[in-house]
Amino acid sequence: MSAASVRLSVDGMTCGHCVASVKEEVSEIPGVTEVEVDLETGRLVVVAIGLLREEAALHEVARKTQRLSRVRRG
Repeated sequence: MSAASVRLSVDGMTCGHCVASVKEEVSEIPGVTEVEVDLETGRLVVVAIGLLREEAALHEVARKTQRLSRVRRG
């Protein structure tokens, strides 16, 4: 199976701990193999094996990172 990636923007991260928490929580989503988080830009890139639908990823990331103010397509 091939890998697919989804790029999202996350508002509300203020420190390195936020970045580490987002990476940890998003890594727990089934099929996710790689997570990149950029504090400065708020960019989140999620790579997963198999079909990763953007809407499903958006929903899961938002659910996993509830303390963040907003997750959107980016």
